[in-house]
This record gives sequence, C-alpha cells and structure tokens, in this order.
Amino acid sequence: MPQYRLYHSPGACSLAAHIAFEELGAVGVTCEPIRVVIAEGQNQTPEYLAINPRGRVPALVIREGDTDLVLTELSAILIYLARTYPTANLLPLDDILSFARVVEWMSWLGATMHASGVRTVLRPDRFISDPATAESVKIRGTENVKIGFADIESRLHGHTWALGEHYSMVDAYLLVFFRWGNRIGLPMRTDYPHYTRIMDAVRERPAVQRAIAHEGIQIE
Repeated sequence: MPQYRLYHSPGACSLAAHIAFEELGAVGVTCEPIRVVIAEGQNQTPEYLAINPRGRVPALVIREGDTDLVLTELSAILIYLARTYPTANLLPLDDILSFARVVEWMSWLGATMHASGVRTVLRPDRFISDPATAESVKIRGTENVKIGFADIESRLHGHTWALGEHYSMVDAYLLVFFRWGNRIGLPMRTDYPHYTRIMDAVRERPAVQRAIAHEGIQIE
C-alpha cells in the first residue's frame, strides 16, 4: 500500500481530503497529515513550494517504493482516493451519471463557490489593485455566495445526502462551505435548513469529528 502525506491548512478546502483519509481508516489506509497554515504564509515558503509550486492546499504526496508523486487539487485527490479504495464508498463510481453528478458538484464548488465566491469575501485583496475597492468586492462577493447557498439549499431539499441516499465526499466538501458561510456571518441555520440538516448528519460521523478535532477548528 502506498504511503501518504496530506498537506492541509486548518479549515481550508483540504478539510474534505482530511475527512476522506479519516474515512479510509476503516479499510486500513493511513496518512500523515501535515499542517501548512495559510494564515501564517506557510504555503508560500520555499519548502512547501518545492512540493506544490502553486502554493495551494491540499497537496497529497504518494510514496510508492522510493518514488514520491504529488497530486494537487481537491477534486483530483478525492477522485483518486475513491478509485484507489472503492470498498470505502467515498464516491459513486459504477454509475456514469452518478459520477458525472460528483464532477458537476465539485467543479461548481471549486470554481464558482470557492474561487469566485467565498475567496472574494475573505481575500478581496487578491482581486483588486486599489485597496479602496475592497469593501465593494466583499459586498458583491457576499451576494454571489448567497446565490450559491440558495442553489445548494434547493438541490438538497428532500435529499438524505447530496447525491441522494448515500453519504459521499461531496457531503464532506459541502461542510467546508457551510463552515465558511458561518465564518462570513451568514445565518446558515436560519436561511438554509435543508443544508443545515445534512451538515448536522455529516458532523455526526466519527471520521468527520476526528478531522475537525485534529484541525482544531469550529464549524459554527
């Protein structure tokens, strides 16, 4: 079995990969989680950039024999783990439409909700050259995030989990955004009850609780 090192930052989108490895413990997979605290600039150190020149998390180092392979981007890591360990049922793999739904969810969360949504609220400096415009970027970003959360809420209505009747890493990924919604001050429980219901179920899972405790973060 390969050896794994997962580079993550507390509360970042890498939380979903951290949860995946905690879930994989049930099938005997182990991983060394390594903190790279973005708030302290640790993702821009020469040591980390040698692992992931993009300076982002997560990054997964896969050691097989004497060879280290590096895989980046959360969606790629989750799909790799699901395909490598199918008995863990991290993602639906057998049905092409169900798997396409996985890609649909992850692509939208990573691009629309993260890159052009939450990031504009938490890090407006990355999108401007004039500091005086930061507040307007945050305001517009918050509006976009609310539109996205309304979309999530409507998609989760009547569902047990994001993909239907079975828990998957899409639910773990959605927990990241639920936390970020709370972090930027949105009334998640009040405005998004279906989303909240499923996230409460996610948080009851021992693997999720272990990952949250290890990262030392709060969801609400």
